[in-house]
Amino acid sequence: MGRLPWAVTGTGCFRRAARRIAARAVAVLSNPITTKGMLMKILETDRLILRRLLPTDLDHLFALYSDPEIRRYYPEGTLTYAQTKEELDWFLNGHPAHPELGLWATIHKETNQFIGRCGLLPWTIDHIYEVEIAYLLAKPYWRQGLGAEAAQALVRYGFEQLQLSRLIALTDPDHQASIRTAMKAGLHFEREIEMQGMRTNLYAIAKSPARPRPAA
Repeated sequence: MGRLPWAVTGTGCFRRAARRIAARAVAVLSNPITTKGMLMKILETDRLILRRLLPTDLDHLFALYSDPEIRRYYPEGTLTYAQTKEELDWFLNGHPAHPELGLWATIHKETNQFIGRCGLLPWTIDHIYEVEIAYLLAKPYWRQGLGAEAAQALVRYGFEQLQLSRLIALTDPDHQASIRTAMKAGLHFEREIEMQGMRTNLYAIAKSPARPRPAA
């Protein structure tokens, strides 16, 4: 799914300081798509491109965040235009404390349309650093396997490009579609936790150890 860490842990002063950090941060990406010299594309699948958010994505993002059905299982519910802009500003340069992570615009390659936002988010859960795969798509693109396609790509990217050893998904216990998406990406139920006063299922996947090459 993808909760909002800034909404949970960030005071106004913290967010302003984090944005100053973000303005100085440079993410390490290997991709040719650029805007004003900044590398934009994070990853690509058969049907999707995940790229950095742009200020011009605000209206598209608000259409997602203001929809009660899309936001049904999010503790903070729907967001206002101002709140949506605050989140977009927060993630423009990646996550302020971890610029290699963040929420990214999800583009449908066939139509070149903004259809969602997916990404990787840092959390501290029970004093342990975790990285969550986050996925959210517009309703016309549900039930087409696109969420699973994005989630699977995020797992590969986290393990292969960022060299993470473990990834998690955080889902409402009643959100069956999100649970199915996590499981299709290879995650398995680990335990139930409480976040923001709500029961949350934690699914997880660990990176498989590299197989030793046979002796020549």
